[in-house]
Amino acid sequence: MKRETRNVLLRAYVQLQQIIDDLYEAAQKALENNELEDASLLESRADKLYEEGENLEIVILELEDE
Repeated sequence: MKRETRNVLLRAYVQLQQIIDDLYEAAQKALENNELEDASLLESRADKLYEEGENLEIVILELEDE
């Protein structure tokens, strides 16, 4: 894999992790404020992005092994 491709994928992974953290934090705050619908939506989106992050990590690792 080209270094540039690897760097872009890694940067995307790091940014995605920050977004996931932000969503989970927002979900927790919404839960504390008894805003259950918002908390559920935020957590659901964070969960989906977490799965995508795991998949991206696998892709990066597989490409590095080539």
